[in-house]
Amino acid sequence: MSERLEKINAMFYPKSVAVIGASARAGSVGNDVVKNLVAAYSGTIYPINPKGGEIEGRQAYANLTDVPTDVDLVVVCIPAKAVISVVDQCKAKNVKGIVVISAGFKETGKEGAAMEKELAAAVQDAGIPLIGPNCLGIINPEEGVAMNASFASKLGLSGSLAFISQSGALCTSVLDFAVARKIGFSKFVSFGNKADVKEVDLLEYLADDPKTSVIALYLEDIGDGAKFTEIARKIVFEKKKPILCLKSGRSAEGAKAVSSHTGSLAGSDRVYDALLLQAGVQRVDSIEELFDRASLYTTQPLPKGNRLAIITNAGGPGIMATDAAVKAGLKLAEISQETKDKLLALKIEGTDKPLIPAAASLRNPVDVLGDAKADRYEGTVKVVMEDPGVDMGIVILTPQSMSEPTLVGENIPAAVKACGKPVICAFMGAADVEEGINALLERGVPNYSFPENGINALSAAVKFVATQAMEGREYCELPGCDKAKAEKIINDYLGSEKEKYLTQADCRSLFECYGLPLLASGVAASADEAAAIVEKIGKKVVMKVMSADVKHKFDAGGVILNVDGADAAREAYAAIYANVAKAVPGAKIDGILIEQMAEKGVEVILGCNRDDKFGPLMMFGYGGTYVELFKDVAFRLAPMWKASAEKMIREIKAFKIMDGFRGAPKKDVAALEDTLLRLSAMVCNHPEIAECDINPLIVHDEGKGCSVADSRVMLKRK
Repeated sequence: MSERLEKINAMFYPKSVAVIGASARAGSVGNDVVKNLVAAYSGTIYPINPKGGEIEGRQAYANLTDVPTDVDLVVVCIPAKAVISVVDQCKAKNVKGIVVISAGFKETGKEGAAMEKELAAAVQDAGIPLIGPNCLGIINPEEGVAMNASFASKLGLSGSLAFISQSGALCTSVLDFAVARKIGFSKFVSFGNKADVKEVDLLEYLADDPKTSVIALYLEDIGDGAKFTEIARKIVFEKKKPILCLKSGRSAEGAKAVSSHTGSLAGSDRVYDALLLQAGVQRVDSIEELFDRASLYTTQPLPKGNRLAIITNAGGPGIMATDAAVKAGLKLAEISQETKDKLLALKIEGTDKPLIPAAASLRNPVDVLGDAKADRYEGTVKVVMEDPGVDMGIVILTPQSMSEPTLVGENIPAAVKACGKPVICAFMGAADVEEGINALLERGVPNYSFPENGINALSAAVKFVATQAMEGREYCELPGCDKAKAEKIINDYLGSEKEKYLTQADCRSLFECYGLPLLASGVAASADEAAAIVEKIGKKVVMKVMSADVKHKFDAGGVILNVDGADAAREAYAAIYANVAKAVPGAKIDGILIEQMAEKGVEVILGCNRDDKFGPLMMFGYGGTYVELFKDVAFRLAPMWKASAEKMIREIKAFKIMDGFRGAPKKDVAALEDTLLRLSAMVCNHPEIAECDINPLIVHDEGKGCSVADSRVMLKRK
């Protein structure tokens, strides 16, 4: 563990805590923080207040430097303008870490942002990690070392879920929600404006935290996408810990709200989708969904397959669960005849009467009928979950007059634990099932208000297991790439200019450096040159206008297909000039590109746009002239794994067209993957490539490769 991470660890396990801005006034932040520390923390507490005296039974000191010993953790609750003065005092007392609860920094505007920048520089120079400012504080609910260094009224339960939030106000709601669902925390952090300690620091710390098995994040932005991805992948793929993320600002309106709330600048939501997906992080859309998944991950083993058994006492909810399972990509387990026989052989304790009535349905869903009591539920769960064809289960209970929800909640957890498979419950109702739900939660079995919620959580667990097992998690060595030659070409094109638009013909020399699949071509500056090039190619060609002023060549009449022979080439040359002059008056034409007509295939688009924060964002989708209409596209950040290219291609709806839809020949997906990875390598190696579009790339039949049919590149100096 690095020195910085050791100091962050000391913030959660301090031997002493000082509160600068401690107050005796009830209801103030400075009083609440001291009161919360006194309530749970067993270490030494030093309230700091200029008036001295006593606060919440602890001696107060006028200044941090007056404290008789060194201090591990300092919590700051004073006005923003005074916070910077605290840093030197902390350095003198060998403070391990600082939590600044005080607001009034970058979230308030330029002056606050300047103060925050100065504060960050000061703590970094002093080598003291700082969480905040503008945050709720930090909590460690771990039994025996519990500490609430925040102004949240609840300590929370001890558990294995780490929660990191950019929003302080959200944290209080989350704590209350988690207590109701009996979810415990290993660490609970509100990090606010993240002037110094950021989400990547906390993730790096939690990666090796033995008390943390699951990490949940609420983020409004991510500062360092590459570092976040690197650390998250380590946690997911090496440490085998699920990461859940609620990232706000999906809508344009939401992004604006984020900016005003914390001073963050929200990036494109598609960038975040790509980043989280590649990092192995599961993105959720609500706090409820986050805790639906966290409840499962922190209490149940991960599934070894996707075969679900449904046990219910009512037909309707069983059907609802079946529909939800199919929609979520799960399979209904086939209950074996051996399991059915075992169920029929069960007897009511102390009698020879069958436990399972003849009217019960032993198919899946297994309907134990409305009069099922605790013994029938317990026996059914035990037998069904022992079936080797079952990977996971959901137990549904609707309160009938004969039901025993409390006894069911008390009895079935033992059977659940014994089976070694994930099993969840859906006790549907409120007051009638409340005691039963509490019994489940206290014994480590998660309950969901409705079957759909629980089944979606199980589906997420199946996807997490698949993510961990994903092959192709490596960067490919691509033969035939010439980085040095491409650098020279780019420098020659840019010259002394800051930016340069490359036409399709200009792109050719650059693309050749990375082995992108190009067609035979030439550029004509006259009708006679066009005729000569067509004769040399010897096949039908397409002729296209080369002009930075003509963005949509087809619409402007700047493209003519199936030109065959010298005479047709001369006619097409003249027609293109006439069409463009009419559609885009004054357009500067750099020549006419003449290119061999590609064989038939599926048109797709490959592209890249360089994000200011995260670097090159790769795009792939269904291409051609309708790409903006259908928007059937997928995104990834470059550089890309082999697996990223494979999954990206299969993510779009139009993949079915390439995969032999309705008996059509399958297309050369392997060549497409190679092209996508080569483009990713090119844009990563050359930061001057600000934008790049290949539209369309024509994917031919399997084994016949693909062809760049049109392209454009925008170069910009950094």
